[in-house]
Amino acid sequence: MSDREEIVSRVTAALEGAPAPVAIRNARKVDARGEQSGYWVVSNASGAIVASGVGDEAFEQYCGTVGIDPADRNAVVDAEGRILTPGYVDIHSHGAWEKSFDDGPDGIDVARAGHAVHGTTRQVLSLITNPVDVICGNIRNVRAKMEAGRPDILGCHLEGPFLALARKGAHDPECLKDPVPEIVDEMLEASGAVNGKLGCIRQITIAPELPHGISAIRQFRAAGVVPAVGHCDADYETAKAGFDAGAGIMTHMFNAMNGLHHREPGPIPAAVEDPRVTIELINDGFHVQNPMVKLSFRFAPHRTAFVTDAMAATDCPDGAYKLGALDVNVVDGHARLVSNGAIAGSTLLLEVAVRRAVNELGISAVDAVEAATLTPAKAFGFNRPNEVTGAPIGLIAPGFAADFNLINPADWTVEQVWCAGRKLK
Repeated sequence: MSDREEIVSRVTAALEGAPAPVAIRNARKVDARGEQSGYWVVSNASGAIVASGVGDEAFEQYCGTVGIDPADRNAVVDAEGRILTPGYVDIHSHGAWEKSFDDGPDGIDVARAGHAVHGTTRQVLSLITNPVDVICGNIRNVRAKMEAGRPDILGCHLEGPFLALARKGAHDPECLKDPVPEIVDEMLEASGAVNGKLGCIRQITIAPELPHGISAIRQFRAAGVVPAVGHCDADYETAKAGFDAGAGIMTHMFNAMNGLHHREPGPIPAAVEDPRVTIELINDGFHVQNPMVKLSFRFAPHRTAFVTDAMAATDCPDGAYKLGALDVNVVDGHARLVSNGAIAGSTLLLEVAVRRAVNELGISAVDAVEAATLTPAKAFGFNRPNEVTGAPIGLIAPGFAADFNLINPADWTVEQVWCAGRKLK
């Protein structure tokens, strides 16, 4: 068995297993509420935080309430000054380790492990444009994983087929569709969203200028899905109408959309000015160059969510890969379609996006971590108790899920990872 096969097996077993109490001390906590040294956190056997703070006496007291001996060095994790953050949350990613989330149950296990060991404890699994029956089959695979009790899988994101041909990026033009009600119903049924039940589709990217774009946004929103405006050529008014109809996300701002123009504002200002909208951003220095990343944080503070848009070549060598049925070549870590050179997703990890923000862009650690934790969680209401995650996610605070990353402060490398009280690394 290769090293990666062993890691996939171990991570999958942990995620399919039961949580255990966790106690971490002597950490430098960084989350959206701020930064604090000498910090500790204790979680229970249900995978939820019972207490956090500073001071030895309280730490020892709460260890006792969850059955941990505070003097047992094997039971208590001494962070030794390492950074403690909530687990990272990626709401737009397609795969890793040579597998895509479209590749069935085994593909999901492999790609999830590839992101999990780098600190992404929760993920919305993005599915690429395909024929509608194939998309529905892939939706059912995600649904089955969630129904089996995997806490790390938040649902799926459909990036297509309801995209503008002119802004399709690396999506197969033969599979693009107008979101007529019948196709929307078929997708929702595959997701399990019937008779008022919440299905597994969390997000769907829609070009609002399509003939049925606005009506589809309303239809998905009524079923509990958060539509996203993206891969579009919409003018400002149409994009605004999309957000007013219920779209709550902008898919990877600046990419695959008409840009800012002083007489043709386009969709970006419509998203920036609307406090209801979470703005995705691919912080790899390639999809969006550094000045625009920093501009986005000024545009929409506390609403910018780092996403990876990562494809199968993530954390893999350069070479030939697939994006759906399309051939992709990766050179210097950058993925492009063989057919026309279009950018074909990224090879980014959230671990790297946060590191770049802090070490290269001068974004504060608190703001960078927020963009990879609380902000993406808020896009779906996961910062509150909910039926998908149970306990809220995105902060180190009592009542929140025991999702933790311990990080080397020198280079922001993720060294240890827990998801809902399950040790992944």
